Amino acid sequence: MKNGHLVSRSSDYIIYSVEAESIDRVVALFGPSTKLGAIVGGQTSCKAPEIAAFTSHLPPDTSIISIHSLHGPGVSPVNQPLVFIPHRSTPPALDLVQRIFSSFNSKTVILSAEQHDRITADTQAVTHAAFLSMGAAWAANAQFPWEIPRYLGGIENVKINITLRIYSNKWHVYAGLAILNPSAKRQIRQYAESVTELFKLMLAGDKEVLKNRIWEAGKAVFGTVGEGKEGGLLLEDELLDRFSLGTKPERRVRNNHLSLLAMVDCWWKLGIVPYDHMICSTPLFRLWLGITEYLFRDKDLLDEVVETAIHDNTFRADDLEFTFAARDWSDRVSFGNMDGYREKFESIQSYFAPRFPEATKVGNEMIKTIEENLKARQRAA
Repeated sequence: MKNGHLVSRSSDYIIYSVEAESIDRVVALFGPSTKLGAIVGGQTSCKAPEIAAFTSHLPPDTSIISIHSLHGPGVSPVNQPLVFIPHRSTPPALDLVQRIFSSFNSKTVILSAEQHDRITADTQAVTHAAFLSMGAAWAANAQFPWEIPRYLGGIENVKINITLRIYSNKWHVYAGLAILNPSAKRQIRQYAESVTELFKLMLAGDKEVLKNRIWEAGKAVFGTVGEGKEGGLLLEDELLDRFSLGTKPERRVRNNHLSLLAMVDCWWKLGIVPYDHMICSTPLFRLWLGITEYLFRDKDLLDEVVETAIHDNTFRADDLEFTFAARDWSDRVSFGNMDGYREKFESIQSYFAPRFPEATKVGNEMIKTIEENLKARQRAA
């Protein structure tokens, strides 16, 4: 058809697939032409501006049923969460939309727009901030981590592959969720604060305070700390070592895992229990939760992390840049600076671009593996 007005006028079901920052402008342009009694929805990752645009610009006789398929490109929708948001709807209209998407074979969840945005902030916004900060730190240090032995093997494989996976996507996917989601700014700010405070404790050499804080956060999030790795971890040793972009060194290099410690500290400070949101979690969130759980369920590894944080300066320069990056991303989000977000994202994106194809392939395999592990855990429960 020639234009969006003709599409809107003739369609019984319309999905607006535009960036969150543009949704109001686009709906204002084409929404008034919507067919009488049509169903309208959107699939942005942030629903507050989307629902506001629909409410403001659509005729009152339309139904508003938004969706959000909680996974990225290259991931099968089968058994992934698919959220339906019947903001203004009738049972027959919702049934029609659900039948349209039934071929996805996804796990359907019905939420309000507010519930959706809070859960996606809890599960995605901070997760993205952590990986974005890692990429920024590596780029600032002119590092390609897969070429450095201390960044290969185990947990490091997950960090590298998911960081590259995020930077291989479009910037607006993450900017919209972070900047336009009313719940996300607080989470991202807290993550930056957790990173900063833990890094200061490391610099001060205050071992007992650092350890007590880590243990308290771990108990709040996981119930226990260092209780052993039996019982169905999302990720296991052999799986962590399988997915590498480089050659694993013969001897593992110790790391203080500031990014992981800060994530659990952030969840603790915000009162978030990540397992509460598994029904609406993305594959990336489950990977991130998997490696934090892996760390906090292994007492020897957690003790090693504390010792490394206090006595080993190997990662000190990297941690400094990571702290700068976490604070900078938080500032850009707090200021609502879309252009600044895009500039930083695309600059780092171009730095890592040559390895995106391989990282995407390996990342898809990692996601497939953790999905299989999660299913096995659910069957055993």
